[in-house]
Amino acid sequence: MLPYRGGRYLVNQVKIFTELPNLIRWNSTSTTKSKKNRNVFEGLTELEEQDAIYKRQLLLSKTPTVIKSYDRGHLFPGSTNFRKPVHTHLFKGKPIKELTVPKKQTAGRNNTGKITIRGRGGAHKRRIRLVDNYRLRPGKQTVLRIEYDPNRSGHIALLKHEESGDLSYILASMGLREGDSVESFRSGIPKDFIEEMKKTNNGDIDEALLSSRTIRRGNCLPLSMIPVGSIIHNIGLHPKGKGQLVRSAGTSARLLSKHPEKNRAIVKLNSGEHRYIDLRCCATLGVVSNKEHQTISWGKAGRSRHRGFRPQVRGVAMNAHDHPHGGGRGKSKSNKVSQSMWGLKKFQKTRTHKHVNKMKVRDRREK
Repeated sequence: MLPYRGGRYLVNQVKIFTELPNLIRWNSTSTTKSKKNRNVFEGLTELEEQDAIYKRQLLLSKTPTVIKSYDRGHLFPGSTNFRKPVHTHLFKGKPIKELTVPKKQTAGRNNTGKITIRGRGGAHKRRIRLVDNYRLRPGKQTVLRIEYDPNRSGHIALLKHEESGDLSYILASMGLREGDSVESFRSGIPKDFIEEMKKTNNGDIDEALLSSRTIRRGNCLPLSMIPVGSIIHNIGLHPKGKGQLVRSAGTSARLLSKHPEKNRAIVKLNSGEHRYIDLRCCATLGVVSNKEHQTISWGKAGRSRHRGFRPQVRGVAMNAHDHPHGGGRGKSKSNKVSQSMWGLKKFQKTRTHKHVNKMKVRDRREK
């Protein structure tokens, strides 16, 4: 992933382009829809509006997804086993070009030209979306649209900062839709909230009002501000670093406990592993979008080739000097334990001695 400074430079560049609505097609389409959302919540207080948004997001999470398939698929090539979810809320246009960079095709080779990853090459041209996993800038941001990202399994959301007007991409959480508002609290409690408490509550922070503003899907907070038992994703590993864990489609983690004396929290990852994470690290509330990604069946080999995956030869089909399973007559692997081309045994632990993860509390295999 590219450094944040490059993404920040491009975001400021987008701000210049947004001042020309006649040249940008998406600028006109997004504003009309956002006006409809404003009319829905017109006349409601902030808490009532938040409750309505929560009920809508809960309803969206329970709504079954339409799966695209062909009833007469056996009559058409490559359509018999084709299955793919249909997302009607996704934006059908192109991404913001200033928030993307070209993706260099390597075909699985390193800088010397040697193949280091087998079965790669021949993909369709792509552009990398510069997703903001740092979320350092405070202030409210409005979701302009939800987009498809060919470089990841989850969807991304295009945000516009209400004060500066800068644009940025983030990982879209499940239930997030156009017109919703998200916010980052990595720098602490917002100044406008503190000033409001000085006017209404003699400067004392009302925990209920603070939680009603912070505990929303898509908000980024340090683990110290997140209640125990919350569902989170895009978790950081360093206090000033970006989100690194739990970023694929449909995944989530749970905050189990906090230990202020150790300045750590215990988080249960999607794999079932329990591990320590610094309380100053950031995390985003909610589940990563597009949980239906696991139901996709491409139907034919050609669609995998379009995604950049080439065929891989099985070990038992190779010669003896090419693979430990090779050689012999028929489909025999010479009575050997299943292992990789380089001799790594199946189910063999690779983190031993000094390579053990010291932050791990409970292994994912333990019950």
